[in-house]
Amino acid sequence: MPIDESRTFKAINIALLTVSDTRSLKDDSSGDILANRIAAKGHTLIHRSLIRDDQPKIIKQLNQWIDEETVDVIITTGGTGLTGRDITPEALDVVKDKDIPGFGELFRWLSYEKIGTSTVQSRACAVVSRGTYVFALPGSNGAVKDGWDGILDTQLDSRHRPCNFVELIPRLLEK
Repeated sequence: MPIDESRTFKAINIALLTVSDTRSLKDDSSGDILANRIAAKGHTLIHRSLIRDDQPKIIKQLNQWIDEETVDVIITTGGTGLTGRDITPEALDVVKDKDIPGFGELFRWLSYEKIGTSTVQSRACAVVSRGTYVFALPGSNGAVKDGWDGILDTQLDSRHRPCNFVELIPRLLEK
């Protein structure tokens, strides 16, 4: 899809949350991949945190960032699988105003090309909450690359045509 180079790039503020019982910020390779891609694109990473698979703590962190006027987008990585500890989509269900079903659908379509039917085990999803986008990606390095490179890189670029998420930010709270 085309980037209209005649348009001005608009940097946005992104918060990054890793959900994991087994990682720390020191060895959070999927979080590092996303942080590097966010910076390389020209956006601002304004928060980065890691929380264990604990739904109330995830909800609390999401709500804190959603309520910050400076946060445009939250990206989470991890906790989107099928095990009992994977509860990121359930946390998003608590904070959401609207689902963005096409995000998860497209993510699984892109993922299918690389991992085949194993993609059905992914519950990657996205929501809008009080004027903030929240995207939940799986925790593997390949999955965050697929999610960023295949979707978010262009949808978070204000020059992407025919439309993008950035141009809708001022209108997300319309009634």
